Amino acid sequence: MTTLRHEAIVPVTAAGRRFDQTVAEMFPDYSRSRLTGWIKDGKVLLDGTRAAPRQLVRGGEKVELEAELENEVHAQAEDIALDIRFEDDDLMVVDKPMGLVVHPGAGNPTGTMLNALLHHNPALAELPRGGIVHRLDKDTAGLMVVAKTLPALTRLVEMLSRHEVRRQYEAVVLGTMVAGGTVDQPIGRHQHDRLKQGIRDVIDGGKEAVTHYRVRERFRAHSVIQCNLETGRTHQIRVHMAHIGHPLVGDQLYGNGLRLPRGASQALIDALRGFRRQALHAEKLGFDHPITGEYLEFDSARPDDQNALIEALRADTVLHPIED
Repeated sequence: MTTLRHEAIVPVTAAGRRFDQTVAEMFPDYSRSRLTGWIKDGKVLLDGTRAAPRQLVRGGEKVELEAELENEVHAQAEDIALDIRFEDDDLMVVDKPMGLVVHPGAGNPTGTMLNALLHHNPALAELPRGGIVHRLDKDTAGLMVVAKTLPALTRLVEMLSRHEVRRQYEAVVLGTMVAGGTVDQPIGRHQHDRLKQGIRDVIDGGKEAVTHYRVRERFRAHSVIQCNLETGRTHQIRVHMAHIGHPLVGDQLYGNGLRLPRGASQALIDALRGFRRQALHAEKLGFDHPITGEYLEFDSARPDDQNALIEALRADTVLHPIED
């Protein structure tokens, strides 16, 4: 647990504004919801007295903040190897392997990326979500950014919300796609299956979700595509591609089974039948460093199983060329 103590003077330019809005601008390292809670608990004083979040300020008042920042996570540290691609005092970029769960949960209380991060840096227990800014599904490999300080976490989350983080994926989908495009459909929890997400109207609980995609390679019954995210909803690429009729190969949750080209070789049949996860890889991550402003970009090599699948599809195309 960390004790926070800050003092500052309300700028005259804030005159007439709400106390919670002003405090959020004065202490940008903390989220507005957290600051509002502290105001309500009397841990943020205005000229030495408690004030309501909605109270208007006049400028020149003294603001005192004293609060306890409790540990945000209670997972156990575990000595699990991490492929750290970059690390400084503020953040790290990790190349997550396929099969590693990001957060502990039902059925996965240990052996997760969070357990590994806490072993690497125990101080992450003091941050919300252990500093994890965005997640990848268990069976999706690739790049993730993890904040090591509260200011870095706050700013990275804001950058994500403003679509200022470049996240690029490679996917293998069912169907021969002719051209790229954009899927702009809100996503929310599925109405009948709590394990799934689905296309939902905003008024029905859906949240904005935008995926841009372009075709890299076309095969007889499959395509390799590049996906770039504006938003980062749970299962976004999987839901969006299934929505337009091109679910990911191997996707047990959103897919619609095998699609074997006529006359497919046994090697291709085995490759498709043996691919038991969604064919998705977080291959590129780029963003401005939240503290220094320096642009950082990282690439992750395609996983061996996805590479083998694509090679099998290429070999089939050599034997059975696509007629345009």
